[in-house]
Amino acid sequence: MFPFAPPTMLAPMEGVSHPTFRRLIAERGGVGVVCTEFVRVSRAPLSPVALRREVVKVPGVPLSVQVMGNDAEKMADAAHHVADAGADVVDINLGCPMPRVVKKGVGAAMLKDPALLARVLGAMRERTPGLLSAKIRAGFDDAENVVRIAKTVEAAGVDFLVVHPRTRRDLYEGVADWRIVRVLKEALAIPVVGNGDVWYAADALRMERETGCDAVMIGRPAMRNPWIFEQVAALRAGEAPFDPSGADLAEWLHRVRAVYEEEIGGNVPGKLKELLRWMGRAVDDGGAFRQAALRAPDADAILGEVDARLRPLGPEALDLDAHGRHRFERSGAAEGSGSRSGSVGGSAPAPRVA
Repeated sequence: MFPFAPPTMLAPMEGVSHPTFRRLIAERGGVGVVCTEFVRVSRAPLSPVALRREVVKVPGVPLSVQVMGNDAEKMADAAHHVADAGADVVDINLGCPMPRVVKKGVGAAMLKDPALLARVLGAMRERTPGLLSAKIRAGFDDAENVVRIAKTVEAAGVDFLVVHPRTRRDLYEGVADWRIVRVLKEALAIPVVGNGDVWYAADALRMERETGCDAVMIGRPAMRNPWIFEQVAALRAGEAPFDPSGADLAEWLHRVRAVYEEEIGGNVPGKLKELLRWMGRAVDDGGAFRQAALRAPDADAILGEVDARLRPLGPEALDLDAHGRHRFERSGAAEGSGSRSGSVGGSAPAPRVA
């Protein structure tokens, strides 16, 4: 059984999942666990003080701190320090597909070396008194060994597994193949959390039905729709989910700007644009609003475009309702996925459970 309720997680996202964003999403409700950005653990160890700074909690919401590295001793030390500082979960990043990460032998690169994987996770398990989890991709070049990888992770003593059912080679192309989530749920005794292309609130419940997963992790769709967790909770309760209008989005973005300037500083226009790259995809205007907002030179100009183009729109002009009235995004599926994951992609059969 997944150890938190509700069974939903805000994903770790580099440059996005900082404490302020985590709080802004979690305060709307419906989030069971929030995750940090990954913390790089290199051969030059981070100080305990630096690691403890990552443990910034939203009141009442459990926190998962994600660490990434391949040195067993350093990763074990990092796990110990963040757990000791109050993290509810210590998570290891075994899924980041970006070339700058993979070339250092960490993230998804570790999926190629089961012995290293077992050694690092075993060391972390010994030093982590609380919950330990792992977030994986379906494989490096293909998904042929996904069950073996997952069982290696399980044997090392993790408490639950998060799976993004694309390979490292896929990056974010195609459509997440939820059949992989189903296969791992059938193969493992520990809870399995599904992740990938849960673009609409109804997709979260459909992923649970189609795969049997114990919880759902949502990342980029929460940047697109800050109400998605609240909508999932409403659907679970049999209630009518909130259907945001352009005015709701505008008010939220104005608040984001004010809070970011107060708490983060730095490149606030860049952080607003990072959200609007995804949020703008939900506007039914042929991309005009998104392009105008991304071209704006500063925060005032960005929010000027928000007020002029987005604020007047009713919910019907947006693709942010719980069921996806326009379905601008291609959600994942347990049948007929568009990923390129070898034996589990397209119309090929899913991998057998070993």
